[in-house]
Amino acid sequence: MEQTNTETSVANDKRPIVVIDKVVRSYKVKKQTIPAINGISLSINEGEFVVLNGSSGSGKSTLLQLIGGLDKPDSGNITIDGVDIKKLSDHKLSLFRGKTIGFVFQFFYLQPFLRLGRNIEVPGMFTRLKRKERKLRVKQLAEIVGLSDRLNHFPAELSGGQIQRAAIVRALLNQPKILLADEPTGNLDSTNSAAIIDLFEQIRQQFGTTIIVATHDPNIAARADRIITLKDGAII
Repeated sequence: MEQTNTETSVANDKRPIVVIDKVVRSYKVKKQTIPAINGISLSINEGEFVVLNGSSGSGKSTLLQLIGGLDKPDSGNITIDGVDIKKLSDHKLSLFRGKTIGFVFQFFYLQPFLRLGRNIEVPGMFTRLKRKERKLRVKQLAEIVGLSDRLNHFPAELSGGQIQRAAIVRALLNQPKILLADEPTGNLDSTNSAAIIDLFEQIRQQFGTTIIVATHDPNIAARADRIITLKDGAII
C-alpha cells in the first residue's frame, strides 16, 4: 500500500533515482527457503522522503539493504541513479555505494576509541577525499546539526541523540544522493526522535537528498511524502 501525504511532495516533478523492477530475494535456512522480497516493483524520485512500513519480517529492512547494494536480488533489477547495480562487480559496487548512498542504522557503529570528528571522517577516507576537504566537510556538517562543540569528544561522552546526529552527519560526508535509514529513532526518546525527524527534513531541503527510511515510528511516517507498506515481502 502506497500512501501519499496530503502536502505536495518537493519531488513530484523530479526524475526517478531508485527503480526496482520485479525484485525477488529469498534466504536458505538449513533446507528451507524463506522468501523475503516477493516480486516488488517500485520507483522513488529524486528528493523524495519515503517511509517503508510494516511489521517485523515484512521485508522492509531487506528491501532497504537491496536498494543500498548491501545485498543482491535473486532476480529482477535495481537501478540507482541510472546504474543497474546488479551488473557491477563487488569493487565497482563498493565505489558506487560510497559516492552515492549514505547509511544510518539503529545501532550507530561509532568507533569508541576515535574522537567524534575522526569518526565522522571515516567514510571520506575510502573515497580518497583529501584530508583538508574531509575536515572542512566535518566542520560544516557538525555546525548544521549542532555538534561543533563535540568534535573532540569520544562517543562515550555523548548523549544518544548526539550520537545519532553524528551517525547521520557521517552518512552525509560524501554528499550522497540517497540517504537510507533503518529504524533511526528506535533507541531514542521522543524528544531526540523529533529532533532526528526535523534533521531529515532539513537535509532534504538543504541538499536535495532522497531519504528512504524503514521504520515503525508513526511520527516519521507522518512527515514523509509517501508511506509504502510491506507484508510478507510484497507491497500491500
